[in-house]
Parts: sequence; structure tokens; C-alpha cells
Amino acid sequence: MRTSKSLNRNKNPNFAIVIDGETEFWYFQMLVRNERDNLNVRIKPELPSKKSLIDQFKLVKQLSEDYTKTFWIVDLDVVLKETREVKKGEKTRIQELEEYINILSKKYPETIVLIVNNPCLEFWLLLHFESTSKFFDTCASAEKQLKKHLKDYEKTEKYFTKQNNDIYLKLKPHLKNALNNAKKLGQFNIKESNSAISEMQLFFEAKEFGQLFK
Repeated sequence: MRTSKSLNRNKNPNFAIVIDGETEFWYFQMLVRNERDNLNVRIKPELPSKKSLIDQFKLVKQLSEDYTKTFWIVDLDVVLKETREVKKGEKTRIQELEEYINILSKKYPETIVLIVNNPCLEFWLLLHFESTSKFFDTCASAEKQLKKHLKDYEKTEKYFTKQNNDIYLKLKPHLKNALNNAKKLGQFNIKESNSAISEMQLFFEAKEFGQLFK
């Protein structure tokens, strides 16, 4: 049964995206809305009802059984905040994430892709306008810098999804800049968790998209 399902996935590529924040959910909803006629891949954003790392990890593994690729997008500011708050002697969130990364790389190298934004999605949005490696220790500080370019920016569904002026349409003319700027920052290294990073290019450069975002 699994073989049959796997063959079907290959014929009709489909992506699942597991995210822990509403802003990411709205962003990908708008990508799908605007690129609907160009996409040869079905994309389904997933916002878990439970947002702990373990619940996201379980969902990612479950979805990987039915999707060509499953992307797990992690905002590191949340992980680092919870790491600072953990009681002495207990496993930290960053240690927990490291365990999951090791499992994914060994068991799901082709079907699950982890994407880290540090501190959060706003840093990815900022890279559309700036080439910067500055580390923002909070999402609020990254958002403040973003507002120098998107002066009306709001972290609301109304702003992200406004008809004919949604977040994806606002940023699309600068997408190639963002991809280049993100690649300059390299890959996420869990031993350097205080470094600015966005790995969103791993989604946009998936081979299943062909030349759509290139």
C-alpha cells in the first residue's frame, strides 16, 4: 500500500509546510493564491493546533508519508526563548531541536526539509530589501528594521492577505534579492544559534518548481 502511495506522490508532486506561526501561514497562503496558475505543485500550509517542538516533529513525520516533500519551518527566536527559560538540569529546546535534526538527516533526507529563520519570518522579509548578516535577538527588532522598507507593515491577517496588495505581491518584485541574500548567510549551524539565518531558499529552489522562482 505504501508503495502505491509513493508512486502516486511522484506523479503528482505535493508539498506540506508545517509552521508554528500565523504570519508564515498567511504568507504561504498568499503565495499559493498568487501563483496558482503557475504552480505544478500542490502546496498545503499546516498550522498545528499544538505548537511544541515535539508535536511539530510528529506532524512532520506523519505528513511525510503522504507528501512528496514536507517542509518544517522553525522560528529560532521561540526555541532560544524557551531554552533560556528551561529549568537547570532539564533538556533545553535547542538540544531537543538538535536531536530532531539528527533524526531527519538520517531517516528522512529526501522527504523532509527543515528551514530555520533566526529570529523569525520577518528576517526573511527584510532580506528582500537588505543584504545583512546582522543578528536580531528578537522578532520585534527584526520587525523594526523591516518597517524602514515596509512602513505600513502590520503583523495582522488583514495586512498579509489584503486583496491585490497582499504580502506576497508586495515582496515578489524583490524575491530574487531575498534568495541571493539568504544564500549568502549559508546553512544553519545549531552550534552558532546567535547568527542571523534564513533558509527559505530551500523551499523556493525545490526542483519540483522548475524555473518558476528562478
